[in-house]
Amino acid sequence: MVVKVGIAKLGNIASGVMAELLLDERADREDMQTFMATSGTKLEVADVDRVVSTLKAWGPDFCIVVSPNGVLPGPTGAREQLAAAGIPVVVITDDVTTKKEWADLKESKFGYVIMKADSMIGARREFLDPIEMADYNGNLVKVLAITGAYRKMQLELDKVIDQVKAGKKGADIALPKVVMTADKAVDGEFTNPYALAKARAAYEVASAVAMVNVKGCFMTKEWEKYIPIVSSAHEMMRAAAVLCDEARELEKAGDGIIRQPHKKDGVIVSKTKLISKPE
Repeated sequence: MVVKVGIAKLGNIASGVMAELLLDERADREDMQTFMATSGTKLEVADVDRVVSTLKAWGPDFCIVVSPNGVLPGPTGAREQLAAAGIPVVVITDDVTTKKEWADLKESKFGYVIMKADSMIGARREFLDPIEMADYNGNLVKVLAITGAYRKMQLELDKVIDQVKAGKKGADIALPKVVMTADKAVDGEFTNPYALAKARAAYEVASAVAMVNVKGCFMTKEWEKYIPIVSSAHEMMRAAAVLCDEARELEKAGDGIIRQPHKKDGVIVSKTKLISKPE
């Protein structure tokens, strides 16, 4: 059986950059197929409706709806429309747990993975240009990858794929309910305790970036004040990426990098020694 996984990418967060690639890192899996429809940079309802229509026409076994601020009308409408069509939905979004609306989502039928370190960008025109945007997202991708957050997200999605392969459909599928904290991200990822500590620090720093950018983007009106604020948030993310590089190098030095590739049938195998075969 080939499982059809639909991805609705609405706007951009770093988790969306890699959502489908994490499930098929060498593009050779034979047990599943992904299809992504995107609204581009916007979260407008009309853009989202086009995404939903495209995905419903493809007929996925389940869908991933990935966006910033998943309680906004666009992302909310997307998951509700897909669910109304009988398609199970996993929401992947950044940390908006202070919002009352998240209580409703957590109690709903939707699955979710809340990526606490997938922090909003410093979106002030006086600071953010295309290169600054790309550089920030590159650092954030590194943090989510090396800390283990991406792997934990990927494993949760693979569990859903496995259930569909086993014959489960619709409401019978158990969907993830995960808040990706620092402790959950780094769990089982490192053989060196200093590497683990650096990665955990990186995740905490990256998580803290969100509120710094909220202050700079929404709570501070004077441009002379908000430019240093959002700039400092980007420096924090760069520092988090450096910590991740240091953690990775410690793991390399001890030949302890954990690698868990997919086989063609979707089975995940594992190894730590570089010169070895995964089993």
